[in-house]
Amino acid sequence: MKLAARGFITILTGLYSFQDCVHFLASVRKFHREPIVIFIDRVPRILYPLLLGFGNVKLLPAPPDENPVLASRKAKLALHDCSPFEKTIYLDCDICLLSPIDEVFDYLDRVDLVLTEDVQPAIEKAANLLRVKQDILSTLQSIGLPLNKNSIQYNGGFIAFRNSSDTQEFFQSFKKYFNAVLANQDLLLLKDQGAFSAAVEAVKPQIKILSPAYNYLDKWKDVYALTEPIKVMHCTYPYRPQYAKNITRTLFTRIFDRAAKLCLPNQLNNPWRLK
Repeated sequence: MKLAARGFITILTGLYSFQDCVHFLASVRKFHREPIVIFIDRVPRILYPLLLGFGNVKLLPAPPDENPVLASRKAKLALHDCSPFEKTIYLDCDICLLSPIDEVFDYLDRVDLVLTEDVQPAIEKAANLLRVKQDILSTLQSIGLPLNKNSIQYNGGFIAFRNSSDTQEFFQSFKKYFNAVLANQDLLLLKDQGAFSAAVEAVKPQIKILSPAYNYLDKWKDVYALTEPIKVMHCTYPYRPQYAKNITRTLFTRIFDRAAKLCLPNQLNNPWRLK
């Protein structure tokens, strides 16, 4: 099958993120006409028109799971195999674009992956990955992740990649190491950053690291020292995409947000976030 030139992918597993996803679509459509694929699970079909109404949106089934967080992780592992694009920008659905990002597609002419580092990039200090208070690096190494003191933790909310054999090998390695994380839930939280970093170490794909302007977490704004405009807002709790009113405010989103307060579960109360 011939792949389309380029497009966006996000993941929507469960109603807790539905409001976020509507604003994600609104922000992408403000700046881009490329197709958008949504890997979707546990969302009633009666709500699909609210997503499809943004135009050139395709819904594909995400790997089903009772735990929407795990379903989302499984969908991320399948990004390369399931992407219908030669060049793909994957963004978490709690992200809002604040400007066009066409240059990211251009970077993929020269590298396999375009990434951003996490707020805490040193993997040996990534306490956010552990369920227990133990030495971080040795714990990650003990389950078979090929990490070292120089390994970097990347933020998996922004992943741009091209269709290539090296990228395919990377995602196969990513899946292998995530299965190790999944098998050790007594030690590790259900997060993918450790497995992602391990795959980078094992495969060593060609990568380009972008500044936090491409994955700006407002919760950590005091940590950044940016000299360039923010292009991609990652709206971590309790900062939601719907607060980017100057980008996504339309008559539709205003009406939708009012209805969402009455009809949709609140992401801040999502019990699966800490499982």
